[in-house]
Amino acid sequence: MTLSEIPVVAAAVVTDKPVIDIPVALAQRAALVAAEGGFAEDFDGVVTSPCISVCRMTPDRSHCQGCFRTLDELRAWGKVGAAQRRDIWAQLLVRAGIAHPAAAVTPAD
Repeated sequence: MTLSEIPVVAAAVVTDKPVIDIPVALAQRAALVAAEGGFAEDFDGVVTSPCISVCRMTPDRSHCQGCFRTLDELRAWGKVGAAQRRDIWAQLLVRAGIAHPAAAVTPAD
C-alpha cells in the first residue's frame, strides 16, 4: 500500500482546506507503516513519519494535535534510528487512543 492509495478522509470544506478526521488519518498513516513493514523489529529501512500535516501543539503544549508526538519526540525524529522511531510510534498511538496495527497481526502457527 502506498500513501497515494490511502483514501483521504475529509468532511465539509470550511475554507479552501478540507477538515481532516485526525484519528482516522493517523490510524491510516499507522496502517501504511505496518504495510511497509516499518513496525517489524527486523525492518532496516526508514520508518515513515507519523506527520499528517496538521502541525499545531495542544494548548498545554504536551503534544502535536496532528501526529500526537511530544516536542522532544519531534526534535528527536530526524536523529534516531528505526527502533527509536518504532518506540515513538507506539507511544503516540497510546496517546491518541489508537490501536497499534502490529497488535492486530496474529502470527501464523
